[in-house]
Amino acid sequence: RDTALQIFLAGVRSVLPEKLITDILSLKGQVLVAGSHEISLGSVENIRVIGAGKASAAMGHYVECILGDRISGGHIVVKYGHSCLLKKIKVTEAGHPLPDENGFRAAREIIDIANKASGNDLVICLISGGASALLADLPGGLLPEELYIVNNLLVRSGATIHEINCVRKHLSAVKGGQLARAIRPARLITLIISDVIGNNLDVIGSGPTVPDTTTFADALAVIEKYNLTGDVTRGVLNYIRDGCAGYHPETPKPGDLIFEGTLNVIAGTNQAALRACKNEAAKLGFRSYIIDTGIEGDVDTVCESILNTAVSFRNNKDIPKPACLLYGGETTVRVTGDGLGGRNQHLALSAAIKLKDIPGITILSAGTDGTDGPTDAAGAVADSDTFAEASSMNEDPINYLADFNSYNFFRRVGGLITTGPTYTNVMDIVVVIVE
Repeated sequence: RDTALQIFLAGVRSVLPEKLITDILSLKGQVLVAGSHEISLGSVENIRVIGAGKASAAMGHYVECILGDRISGGHIVVKYGHSCLLKKIKVTEAGHPLPDENGFRAAREIIDIANKASGNDLVICLISGGASALLADLPGGLLPEELYIVNNLLVRSGATIHEINCVRKHLSAVKGGQLARAIRPARLITLIISDVIGNNLDVIGSGPTVPDTTTFADALAVIEKYNLTGDVTRGVLNYIRDGCAGYHPETPKPGDLIFEGTLNVIAGTNQAALRACKNEAAKLGFRSYIIDTGIEGDVDTVCESILNTAVSFRNNKDIPKPACLLYGGETTVRVTGDGLGGRNQHLALSAAIKLKDIPGITILSAGTDGTDGPTDAAGAVADSDTFAEASSMNEDPINYLADFNSYNFFRRVGGLITTGPTYTNVMDIVVVIVE
């Protein structure tokens, strides 16, 4: 279990903002280098830094280290507990995954900064996981409570992050490229830590600075797919239907002139973290394999697939042991119980039950942001001993799983992974050790 944790933490360290930002951003005289691009600062009057996401304050710190007093100001919104003190940039903590008043207020201020940017200004936007919920606004007279309801319904419905963000884009005047529309005619650079499978720019943080390929009709289809038309408020449903009818402006699409002079650079990905995990496992003497960089969908189905592969590796005498199998992505859980947990803890608990008669396999599942669901844990680790350990304490893993109470199970039996906020977010990592 300790070895699995060591491998996981190596992956997290590889995508911390300090490394990512200093690797991708540098200042050479009057030239700002962002990835493979160079931007002359000779005629720039103001540099303003805005952003949203769990990692964005830490990203802002290292942007300040590089640009110093050249920064004129800015505003970043982060999840509670993920802030750090910045010299030039205001930081607001707000609700995640459900937006709150702090998020609405911060979004208004960020939109104001965007609208005031002139053609001689440079805006640097820092986007990371959580940005979609944190950069929350209220278009068309919608009330905060209405967005709370639709967000909560979507999160609990089992909808994918792609589907959730599609709806969020069309209940916003900032997401889906609309922030870029507000920033124009200023120059715009967006630095991104990806928390989505495939690293699609229009999905990360609901793509506030990139073209959107989804429509109001797509948003309505998501609500209908998960049978939420009778649960969301009439105001939300009417707003989306009015958008379908053309009464609200669509999000800007590929080819729109507002994206001229904008630059989007992906600084960190789940794949990079998995490569670091693989290297760490190899150093520890494991034959290491990146099996899947895009796990998604129902957590129990994903768990079953992972364990089937692990058992195949275990039973194959031609594969050298010990082996380390690595997975990245983000599963979904359709919550029907009243317990406390998260998708990673749920996956580990499901694995513990399935592994009770299968020795030699250890599985760790954890979020790289240090958070799993509404808990203080990043995830959990389990093996073939976990079930027996629980039974010796008169705890029934099956009942805990049925009640979606994985956090309290691992808190009592042992196996919680608690890192605290990591100030990064590239989805989840699953480490499987086969002996």
